[in-house]
Amino acid sequence: MTDYLQGMLSGQPALPGEGENATLYWRETGEGILEFTPRTPREPGSLIISAGIHGNETAPIEILNQLVTELLAGECPVAQRLLVIFGNPQAIRQGVRYIDYDLNRLFSGYRDTLPSCDESQRAAQLEQAVCDFRRGDEAQSVCWHLDLHTAIRGSLYPQFGLLPASPRPRNAPFIDWLGRAGLEALVFHQAPGGTFSHYTCHMTEAESCTLELGKALPFGCNQLSEFDRARRALRARICGDTGTPEAPESPPRCFRVIRQLTRTGEHFHLHMTDTTPNFTWFPAGTVLTEDGDHTEVVQHPQGERVLFPNPRVAFGLRAGLMLEEEP
Repeated sequence: MTDYLQGMLSGQPALPGEGENATLYWRETGEGILEFTPRTPREPGSLIISAGIHGNETAPIEILNQLVTELLAGECPVAQRLLVIFGNPQAIRQGVRYIDYDLNRLFSGYRDTLPSCDESQRAAQLEQAVCDFRRGDEAQSVCWHLDLHTAIRGSLYPQFGLLPASPRPRNAPFIDWLGRAGLEALVFHQAPGGTFSHYTCHMTEAESCTLELGKALPFGCNQLSEFDRARRALRARICGDTGTPEAPESPPRCFRVIRQLTRTGEHFHLHMTDTTPNFTWFPAGTVLTEDGDHTEVVQHPQGERVLFPNPRVAFGLRAGLMLEEEP
């Protein structure tokens, strides 16, 4: 049975450039980029699933590789056109988050001011791959993009999703599927960014979400049973929704980003520890950051929650996001 990931890790391609089985045609359009086309489409639209945008986030990579193995073996019939992306092969091979620069900050033109590097070239390649794939869709057809990640630190909601800012109304079937996939919280961005999901949402009008499926661990250290609900939901989406998990008793809690904490200088201090979990709540008036005479405090009367706190980013970059819960 073909193991695409092992071939990529070894640097020895596990596949020829294209092939077919009883249910689908497939072709590799670049390293870590596989396009699957059903012999007989059963659903309109298309689906993009990506993992490994950060090379050390291994659980989603292993989950996606399992699905690819089933597809290539003819064990999982694909219901609609599917693009599978292993985001950063070089970083995956080295077991690091990135080689030169965070790939998930380099889409939608955000790389234009940086020197050329492995990640900037890969971002351009992935943008082109997505655009080429979407050109094969019929006009007005719906595309979903599910970008699978794991978080650096622990979280009060271990599995959650981040949805890019969008002028379009929220897509109810998409939100419902995210809950069925096991996401306990959804965070809605209000401003553009350099993420892969923002690019696909804005440039190709996909329904896009970054799924955070737990904590980053090395290959071989993941308990994939913890991700069974997400894996079953992904497989059902690929195959045509047969076997989609039941809706949860409570829908995901919804939050919106209200502002960014930015590291402003060398004296910047974030009043959180390395173990402060994502979604930690702070009451109104709590001091969040200090840099000389400048302080930032919790402004919302009902308090705010923090996401991705990190004081060790470079000057001018995001040291955290503050959230408020939607009613």
